[in-house]
Amino acid sequence: MGLKVTKVIDGDTFEVSPDWEWNNESGSVVRPNGYNTPEEGKQGYQAAKDKLSDLILNKEVELVKKIKLTYGRLLCDVKYNGKNLADYFPEYQAQTLEEKTAKRLKETFKDDVR
Repeated sequence: MGLKVTKVIDGDTFEVSPDWEWNNESGSVVRPNGYNTPEEGKQGYQAAKDKLSDLILNKEVELVKKIKLTYGRLLCDVKYNGKNLADYFPEYQAQTLEEKTAKRLKETFKDDVR
């Protein structure tokens, strides 16, 4: 069953109507699984929020593979147009440990001259 997105809070949090129900809990706030956008005040925050708004605001999404409640939000996979919402945000998807390590090393030693 599809739920209508009524409000985008940030690039990875939104509200739906009617409320979702899961494990004897209900609410309207959803946190999609699979990607993480910058927090308010950080570079890229507004662009991520705008991207999510343009994509799903006032449209229907499907909540699948519900995982847990976190800070009053339902963490779950979200489908939009049959596609996982995280797939629309590859630039914010979790990196592997190897990718994170390589990035950290590159940043750490960027000023070293060899």
